[in-house]
Amino acid sequence: MPTWRNRRIIELFGIDTPIIQAPMAGSSTPELAIAVSEAGGLGSLPCALMSADQAREAIGLVRSKTSHALNLNFFCHATPAHDPVRNMRWRNRLAPLYVEFGIDPEVAPPSAGRRPFDDEFCALVEETRPEVVSFHFGLPEARLLDRVRAAGAKVISSATTVAEARWLEERGCDAIIAMGVEAGGHRGNFLTDDIATQVGTFALVPQVVDAVKVPVIAAGGIADARGIVAAFALGASAVQIGTAYLFCPEVRLAAHYIKALREAVDDATALTNIFTGRPARGIVNRAMRELGPLSEDAPAFPLAGGALLPLKTKAEQAGSGEFTNHWSGQAARLAREMPAGEFTRLLATEALALPGVAVD
Repeated sequence: MPTWRNRRIIELFGIDTPIIQAPMAGSSTPELAIAVSEAGGLGSLPCALMSADQAREAIGLVRSKTSHALNLNFFCHATPAHDPVRNMRWRNRLAPLYVEFGIDPEVAPPSAGRRPFDDEFCALVEETRPEVVSFHFGLPEARLLDRVRAAGAKVISSATTVAEARWLEERGCDAIIAMGVEAGGHRGNFLTDDIATQVGTFALVPQVVDAVKVPVIAAGGIADARGIVAAFALGASAVQIGTAYLFCPEVRLAAHYIKALREAVDDATALTNIFTGRPARGIVNRAMRELGPLSEDAPAFPLAGGALLPLKTKAEQAGSGEFTNHWSGQAARLAREMPAGEFTRLLATEALALPGVAVD
């Protein structure tokens, strides 16, 4: 029976298949993580949009259904300083849309944020002892990272350049996610803000492999067996797949999001900062066309989304996703709609049947 030639991530994480389900805050569910882990991959739970109690409940559900490895994902951004001038510019940009939708422009917008990794989240890691902890936007401060390691977790994080990969390795990451610009959702960049120079997956992966000694996980634009084999040919030890899992029934998305994904073609996405204040890849809609896709007026991450929430709510009440972020990578067209466990096993079977990744 064929098995994986490159087993570095398999052995590091104690999994059977070198496929990692991307965390995808706001879309992933415990049921998705359970299905992927049960199928031999690494299921992931995103915690940045949860309280510690909500995350604890989700972890408990996963642990009650599977004994396989679990990845907890956290953000590592710094809380931005209040910038009243930028906030006012953003409100002025949105004012005509508020009027169109019958929203009072003078009403203070609700808050919208993502929570960075902190002492309370670190205590949760110590309590629940996940096999893997992944970070986005760099790494937390050293004292917190030391506690994560002491809890027995393997530590991984995203790099969008070779410099970021070296930085992560120097600080003790056990593996590095090489995140190409094709990937959906928030860019993981943390040493550079220059989005124009971000690198594609299949240019980034071999350069990161050459630059670091730890295993590399390829992410971005990978949705089928061909992408997996290509990533392994370039030296990756695993792949991280996000958008393709959004088509699985374990992910409960709004009807307008599912429709947008089903209709997405190769050039249907763009990088935008208008929804959160940080560049992320999503399917182009009215908000992106009229406000961005990249705007210098958008408040810093994660504050930009607060003022958009009333527009998002009004549009969604009418069945529209024109003011909702529909995160998606560039390879949505390659995805197949089926249960996540079945999809994970199919990807592994199809990849192992192609030349280059298997040994008998």
